[in-house]
This record gives sequence, structure tokens and C-alpha cells, in this order.
Amino acid sequence: MAKYILMLRDHGTYEGLSAEEMQKIIGRYRAWSGKLRETGKIVSGEKLRDRQGRVMKRSGSNLAVTDGPFAEAKEIIGGFYVLEAKGYEEALSLAKDCPHLEFGTIEVREIEPMS
Repeated sequence: MAKYILMLRDHGTYEGLSAEEMQKIIGRYRAWSGKLRETGKIVSGEKLRDRQGRVMKRSGSNLAVTDGPFAEAKEIIGGFYVLEAKGYEEALSLAKDCPHLEFGTIEVREIEPMS
């Protein structure tokens, strides 16, 4: 069975929410991912820290490291899940109920095994 990554892209829609509102949203993510964990479809998943990270870029022999994600980006990856699925159709079917679709977009990509 192939692995697929769901990259959760945010539009910054969480800012300004109360702690209680955030807990309700987190509960919805946990319920959705818990359902898929019970069926063995979720391999892993993590939330990325907000407004943190580094971007590395090489130009010839020079390596530049800047703070990221870039402020001018309209969407940032806020987290990810790794699923096991028979193909894109199943991966998309598993992702269609993810609460993140109310707050941003999900990019679904098959993971190519490195051996």
C-alpha cells in the first residue's frame, strides 16, 4: 500500500480565536485523525510551530539560511498527516472529512519510497 502526505496549508484564519474556540477546533482534528488511526490509515501526523522555521537555499558554494516561512506567503504549511492508501482516490476519500478544509487547503502527494 502506498503512503500519501496531506500537507495542511493555512490562510492564517486561526488568529484572533479564543482559547475555547481553538480547543473545539483541536478536538475536531483529534476526532477525525483518531477515526483514521483506528482503521490503521494514519501512519503519522504533526502540527508545525506557528511563525517558526528556516529556509535554506544554495547558490553555487554559498548557503543562505533565512527565517521562514516567508511573511509574504499567502499560505503556509501548518501541519501534515501521512496516510496509507491504495491510490489517490482512497487518499482523497480519507481526506475529504478533514476539518482543515474549513480553514485552508490540503495538498495530497504520494510519497516515493527511498531505497
